Amino acid sequence: MDLSIFFAGTGGSVPSARRGLPAVLVQRGGDRLLFDCGEGTQRQLLRSVGLAELDFVLITHFHADHWLGLPGMLKSFALRDRTTPLTVYGPRGLKELMGVMRIVYGNLPYELGIEELDPAELDPRGFRLREGDSYRIHAVPVRHSRENCLGYVLVEDDRPGEFDVDAARALGVTPGPDFGALQRGETVGNVRPEQVTGEPRQGRKIVISGDTGPCEALAVAAHQADVLIHEATFAEEESERARETSHSTARQAAELARAADVRLLALTHVSSRYAGGELREEAREVFAATEAPRDFDTIEVPFPERGPAQLVRWSERQARERPDGAEKAAETKPSPPGAGSSGRPAEVVAPT
Repeated sequence: MDLSIFFAGTGGSVPSARRGLPAVLVQRGGDRLLFDCGEGTQRQLLRSVGLAELDFVLITHFHADHWLGLPGMLKSFALRDRTTPLTVYGPRGLKELMGVMRIVYGNLPYELGIEELDPAELDPRGFRLREGDSYRIHAVPVRHSRENCLGYVLVEDDRPGEFDVDAARALGVTPGPDFGALQRGETVGNVRPEQVTGEPRQGRKIVISGDTGPCEALAVAAHQADVLIHEATFAEEESERARETSHSTARQAAELARAADVRLLALTHVSSRYAGGELREEAREVFAATEAPRDFDTIEVPFPERGPAQLVRWSERQARERPDGAEKAAETKPSPPGAGSSGRPAEVVAPT
């Protein structure tokens, strides 16, 4: 089961020439979950991986840079004659917000579900977006302004242990359908699944902080996560400003990642005053396994036994997916206005 994280927008507060506003697309198998939907998200998706038929949207909080792109995207789905239901999750107050925005997106040809989340009222084991899903979502209260602000955790169910072919054969099990039945947890003859499988294997775990200052609840939720996506609005030299606005510095994000024993930290919600690399280096002084994704980058999350999560730059992905023979043509194709030799928009860093 493939699991990947696509960064449609990695900036914060205001867009820049380089970074769009917050939006993270998590794809697990055929499921597509969008976490936050800042202004311009649908165009960011159209410019990169395409505006797919999303299954769920999860909003962290109601500051405009995290949801303002949603009404327009809902309307675009309507204009494409979407009929598949779509559910939007978010903190208390979501129904009121979406009610006001109805004047923007109007009547929709598909069912739009609005679900408010209160962590205090949710099952501590999390909830399933659909009956039968093999993963759960947890909503975590984080520390940002006076509003209801959430972080999210996606955690997979444990997987069956590794199947021992030799043990199954020694017990007289015939290769073929009976092997499959045992791996699904069914008894075959007198052979029980636990006789031929190892210990259950832990599922993967992704944590998205949303906007937050250092937060103990998030540190607990992120324990041994495969990927922690944590905001890093400021460098440490602006720690007082971070405290005043309930944001985090790159160093604070790294300290939380180290305390939570996560496997990979991805910094996002980068202020337009930074290029991103300096925040990554600041965090790596504390937690070496840190990346600072740019817009359109992807993190691929394999099962733990297949290795750690890996950041794939957009340029690398394009080269990997480019048809044979197209590379030379791409080399001679002019870059879009304002782009450097890589095809990315030219770096623009706002003054401090």
